[in-house]
Amino acid sequence: MTLVTPPLDIAAPDVEAYFDAATHTVTYLVSDPATGQALIIDPVLAFDAPSAHTDSQALTALVQHVKDKGLNLIGVLDTHAHADHLSGADALRVMTGAPIGIGARIARVQKTFGDLFEATDVTPDGSVFDRLYDDGDTFALGRLTVEVLHTPGHTPACVSYRIGDAVFVGDTLFMPDYGTARCDFPGGDARTLYRSIQRLLALPDQTRMFVGHDYLPQGRTDFRWETTVAAQKASNIHIAGRSEDDFVALRESRDATLKPPQLILPSLQMNIRAGALPPPEASGRRFLKTPLNAIP
Repeated sequence: MTLVTPPLDIAAPDVEAYFDAATHTVTYLVSDPATGQALIIDPVLAFDAPSAHTDSQALTALVQHVKDKGLNLIGVLDTHAHADHLSGADALRVMTGAPIGIGARIARVQKTFGDLFEATDVTPDGSVFDRLYDDGDTFALGRLTVEVLHTPGHTPACVSYRIGDAVFVGDTLFMPDYGTARCDFPGGDARTLYRSIQRLLALPDQTRMFVGHDYLPQGRTDFRWETTVAAQKASNIHIAGRSEDDFVALRESRDATLKPPQLILPSLQMNIRAGALPPPEASGRRFLKTPLNAIP
């Protein structure tokens, strides 16, 4: 894996964060201040598990906010197929027509979980998404450039998006006082994650880093989602001062104690479909499956 290229832009995108307390997830609205072009990264579709109800009110409000600001939404990006919340990508595509982008290796994740759920409508080729990005791909956000970095480890398909002086890392890294992503999902690997993290930490120290979640570690009372490369290098509790082997040992021992995320089964069924519901049965109803004894 090569190191990232030197900075593509010196300009700073405008970043607005929307924290979903139910899933501890952050949705980002990122825009180019010069042109008003905008992206939404890692949107959340609210889901009430006991009633199996989805709720797009927060996404509707976000779309209205985009309109009120006079922004031009050119796309929706997911950093990976999330296992802890339903992606709002498809709902936003329906509302706005904005295309959905994700890392090209999503096909591997679709194969794994499409088979698990016997989702015969899911073809493991990423075609349900509109844009599939490989490592090093770039595209324009107004006068800014978006660079796609393949940062696997949490899942084999994770990507980070570097835009100007900011990078959006999904679940690869959390705030320095919380650490790093788990690696025990199918295709995850702690050693691979360590190397992806080193790639991100090779970015300039002043790079703003936006994380996908905050779980409020003990001793902190306010939720946070923005840090810097310098802060991660200096004080991330899983990385700072650790060798690769030490990190792997710590990560694997910690992962062995973790339970599956509460929404893993509905999330993955939806997210391998870009956030869309499964197709209706003959009755017209749609169902999410619960494969018994299938998740360790």
